[in-house]
Amino acid sequence: MADKKQGSSLTPYQGGVLRNLVYQTKLILKLMGDRRVSPWVKLIPVGALVYLVSPIDIIMGIPGVAALDDAAILWLGSNLFIELCPPNVVKEHRQELTGNMDDGSSDDIVDAEVTDVKKD
Repeated sequence: MADKKQGSSLTPYQGGVLRNLVYQTKLILKLMGDRRVSPWVKLIPVGALVYLVSPIDIIMGIPGVAALDDAAILWLGSNLFIELCPPNVVKEHRQELTGNMDDGSSDDIVDAEVTDVKKD
C-alpha cells in the first residue's frame, strides 16, 4: 500500500481536502496558461465553468441533488483536462507546485538544552 501510482491526478500527495483543492486549482491555472497545451483541451475546464454558472442543469427540481451534478461536472472536467494535457507538461508543473507546497515539517533532529530565564 506504500507504493502509489505517481502519475495519478487524483491524489498527488497527502494533504487535506482544501489543500488538494488548492493544488488542483493551481495546476489547472498553470496548464491553462501553458502554450504547449492544445487550445481545444483548454475548452474543457472553460466548458465546466460555463455549465456551473448556467441556469440549465442535468438534474433539476430535486433539492440537494441538483448541486451534485455541478460538482460532478467540475470534478470530471478538471480531471479530464489534466489527463488530456501532455504528460511531460503536467509532470513539470506538478514538480514546480510540490516544491512550493512544503508543509514546513522536517525530520531533522535538533540537539538542544532547555534553560530557564529568570526575571528580576
